Amino acid sequence: MPGAATMRLIPAIDLKAGRCVRLRQGDFASETRYPADPEDLLAKYADLGADWLHVVDLDGARHGRLDNRTIIIRLAAQRAVKLQVGGGLRNAAALELMLDAGVARVVVGSAALSQVEQVQAWLKHFGAERLALTFDVRVDAAGVPRVTTHGWQKQSAATLWNAVDNYAAADLRHVLCTDVARDGALSGPNVALYAEAARRHPQIAWQASGGIRNARDLHDLARAGAAAAVSGKALLEELISREELQPFLPNA
Repeated sequence: MPGAATMRLIPAIDLKAGRCVRLRQGDFASETRYPADPEDLLAKYADLGADWLHVVDLDGARHGRLDNRTIIIRLAAQRAVKLQVGGGLRNAAALELMLDAGVARVVVGSAALSQVEQVQAWLKHFGAERLALTFDVRVDAAGVPRVTTHGWQKQSAATLWNAVDNYAAADLRHVLCTDVARDGALSGPNVALYAEAARRHPQIAWQASGGIRNARDLHDLARAGAAAAVSGKALLEELISREELQPFLPNA
């Protein structure tokens, strides 16, 4: 299908207390645990043809400290894929630690909304390819995407568009956006949201996350203009065949 080759699939691993889990709609009380070892999953996704792996330290996102640091450093040492890591990275020391450990790209969430000038400085210091911003949103009754923070536990009044506009003068290249209501729900991605994001900010490589359930969803996101799709549950539960995944995996 048109567009498939231009979008990459990035498998996701969410870590909580050292284990692979998925939350439903960002709710820490609604957790599914998976028996897979993080290092085994990395090897599996590399074998499928993925060249990036998205890793989230859920404990870090919730508490602001790198509780799963040891596992993440071990994954980065594998060098089989490039790691994009987020969750609790709220100061320069945490970013430096991850990058020095071999992580290819760090992801800043809550601070991107609350410490704009500081994050602008980080973008300049670390570079646009090594630092991504993540804006997790809940779409309100009027259809406006509003940003949540601190592991999806706090709702802000800021819209996604306000948040991105804060970086209009910065060298911002990568933005990961999750529709929280769809995350882990296998309900289909918010294609309209990413189409609007790509229309408003075509210079940004948008990463779409939340709700992916089948190959059709991946093709829909590619046509909407997403540069990448981040998927956890659908891949963990093998809902998409290897053949269907291949157009979106650079090393397949």
